[in-house]
Amino acid sequence: MSLKKTNTVMAAAFILFILWFGGEFILSPKTTAPGFGLPSWPSGDGGGFLVIKGIRDVVLALVLGILLVTGHRRALGWVLLVEALAAYGDMTTVLAHHGSVATALGVHGLTATLMVVNGLLMMRETRTAAAAPATPAPQPA
Repeated sequence: MSLKKTNTVMAAAFILFILWFGGEFILSPKTTAPGFGLPSWPSGDGGGFLVIKGIRDVVLALVLGILLVTGHRRALGWVLLVEALAAYGDMTTVLAHHGSVATALGVHGLTATLMVVNGLLMMRETRTAAAAPATPAPQPA
């Protein structure tokens, strides 16, 4: 499989996974939240933060999806690298609040690292296209 196809499949998988996970947090936050890895539930009106997390994830996925569909592959690589910070942030949050180490590393850390790999591969795929001008410069007569 070519690098471009591999990158496309990986990016599409991230988009679908993030959309699904974010949608679950919006539609049924109480049943989805235990999979996030934190040891305690929000109290009072704190459950609204679970919906906010879902909205964040859906927006992150939509940004990736728009870049993939419109063919902005180099920008997609950069955004994958930046959005991996959200997953690393989730991992750090779970660890800092004495949550599940397995979930922090196995879900959030692994997702973030795979996003970084996909972003770097996307940058490698588009490196030659970004370095070479699309059309030769006109020559003086």
